[in-house]
Amino acid sequence: MSDTTNLGEGSIGSLLAKLAVPAVVAQVVNLLYNIVDRIYIGHIPGIGASALTGVGLFTPILMLINAFAMLAGSGGAPRAAIYMGKKDNETAQKIMGNCFSFLMICAVALTVIFYVAAPTLLVWFGASSATLTYAVSYARIYILGSIFVVTVLGMNLFITTQGFAKISMLTTVIGAVINIILDPIFIFVFHKGVAGAAIATVISQVLTFILNVAYI
Repeated sequence: MSDTTNLGEGSIGSLLAKLAVPAVVAQVVNLLYNIVDRIYIGHIPGIGASALTGVGLFTPILMLINAFAMLAGSGGAPRAAIYMGKKDNETAQKIMGNCFSFLMICAVALTVIFYVAAPTLLVWFGASSATLTYAVSYARIYILGSIFVVTVLGMNLFITTQGFAKISMLTTVIGAVINIILDPIFIFVFHKGVAGAAIATVISQVLTFILNVAYI
């Protein structure tokens, strides 16, 4: 079976199903990153509860990072699709290129801002003296890898728009599986604790980023 869905042929209902199902699966799998991190972090001997609370406080920052990714992806991908439907692929390519540049600019800006402001923001979100260390440790490593997170989330929508929903889903699944494998290695084998969970997540996102950019 081909990985490509020809968006110019077939019924609307059939095309929606072919695109929606892989997209939904990819979104669900994407949630595994944080869920798996928290499962392993909660089982760290002695500090599991405090570390888990600290990592949970990073969620608002994570949502802000994801929001900028979706700003470019959800806005740019439909516009690119409209021009591809008009057979104006040159304009569609320009839109995708502009969105990619926008994602890079946002990623760099967010990395600098959130890396510096992380301790203050985490305190605002409820971090205590017992949880702040773990929250900052996880947050700053994740933030340093946010350029890959932002790009993957934003550009995945352009892959789906071109009819490659299965590819978009597959890259997300591969990243999640790698994260599941690396988490216990960095947390328990290398004794990196909370930082290990963040490192594993960033590595998996880097690999997903490479797959996405190579495919695009």
